[in-house]
Amino acid sequence: MGSIRKDYAKEIFGNKIRTKDYKSACKSKKKFAKKFGDDTNATLYTRVIPNATLGDMLGIQEIRVSKKQDKATAQFDTKKGVIVGNIRMGFGHYRISMAIASAAHALGYTPYWMDLNGYPDTTCTKVISSQNDLYSLGSRLSQKSRLFNKFVWEPVNYEGFRKITYNAKDQKNAELMAPVFKGVPKEIPVIATHVWPAQAAMHAGMNRVVNAIPDNWPMALHFSEGSIHTVQTHFAYQGYRILNGMDGKHVLHPMDADSLKYTGHYVDHELVSNIEEDCKRRMNRKKNGEAMRFLLTIGGAGAQKEIFTEIIRFLLPYIEQKKAVLYVNVGDYKNVYDDIVASIPQVKHYATEHFDNWENTVAFATEALEGKVEGIHAFYHKNIFQAVYATNLLMRSCDVLVTKPSELSFYPVPKLFIKRVGGHEQWGAIHSAEIGDGTLECRDIAHTIQMMQLFLEEETILKDMCENIIKNKEAGIYDGAYEAVKIAMNGK
Repeated sequence: MGSIRKDYAKEIFGNKIRTKDYKSACKSKKKFAKKFGDDTNATLYTRVIPNATLGDMLGIQEIRVSKKQDKATAQFDTKKGVIVGNIRMGFGHYRISMAIASAAHALGYTPYWMDLNGYPDTTCTKVISSQNDLYSLGSRLSQKSRLFNKFVWEPVNYEGFRKITYNAKDQKNAELMAPVFKGVPKEIPVIATHVWPAQAAMHAGMNRVVNAIPDNWPMALHFSEGSIHTVQTHFAYQGYRILNGMDGKHVLHPMDADSLKYTGHYVDHELVSNIEEDCKRRMNRKKNGEAMRFLLTIGGAGAQKEIFTEIIRFLLPYIEQKKAVLYVNVGDYKNVYDDIVASIPQVKHYATEHFDNWENTVAFATEALEGKVEGIHAFYHKNIFQAVYATNLLMRSCDVLVTKPSELSFYPVPKLFIKRVGGHEQWGAIHSAEIGDGTLECRDIAHTIQMMQLFLEEETILKDMCENIIKNKEAGIYDGAYEAVKIAMNGK
């Protein structure tokens, strides 16, 4: 691979990092290297295999990296290939990666899936996993302790990750992640849906890197200088361009125009191409008095489980009267579903459990587009790709997606936003409410139930959201995944 080609931690977009902060960043890298090693001079083997779940659907090929030699060798299409660099950190970054892969496939390219948190014998994955574990712990604690959430978690997510000094530390740590790109042809473009793969790719000398920023709240956490940064909203564009508030009241040197591009929302081709048809079905179901279909997606480690439990309690009488239908996707966390059933035993009476049967899940999602559905349908899959993509399949036939305002804020389906996890997420709900495809963030149970009653008892909100989603599509708001791919392939 060679040595790291530039020290991005010393200066970021013309803004010099203070000596003490740079030393702190170097200390962080040294600590991880001491704990997990340094693969700069290690031999790593790379191979490519079709993805078992989404290989046929989205054309995804997986890049596997290991210190153990494998008979299979890496075969890359250097003309039509594009690498989707990601990490498994909750479900959000995987979901965005699937959107990018879907768009690439639809545009005639071959998406190569590269999960930097999926190579357990490498330093790269060990560093990422340790940080991911801390983040997951913080998320869970924030749901259990109001004091922790108010004085630790919200400030860290909202202002801590915003500071330019945070990026310096990430840049140094990412130097330890770069070696996993050793066996990847440098001419293949990389689209990263988390900043660490973008930074690692830059340190590794990849020729063209697109850094697909997920959040609507501008944070220096997401900078990978040298890559082309893409954002989903104009609000994010302005904030990132001037590094707004990333060093307190100090005015920073702005990003250059070529480093930042507005694309619109990162959404799968399968969802974008069917917007009109799916919205028409929603409005017809409402007009005909059919049961309203709610999709609850519970990702990560089951954060906000208590909120979802109260939502289910509220919906049970409507489900019994066949005025509502509930889809619940607990991803790969069956314990979350077990906890819900333990709290509300009646769920079992109405539930059809689609557990670890991908063919059954795909068949149900397809039949639900035109067919009648009733009761509760629970979904759980051990496989991470199935766990995440099940929500995408179910989105098309649901009427309302109930979710925290995370990456799902940007999807073209009517949305009811429950309380956020981390201050930065609130800006996803604000944007969605402004373009009319989602509600305000309902920050407590009472307001969440109030919004559900409005969806159930009148047609105004659902109709308005469906009409806005169609208008937004006409304006290109949901074309971000296609645009990110075009930007990546433009240099070829």
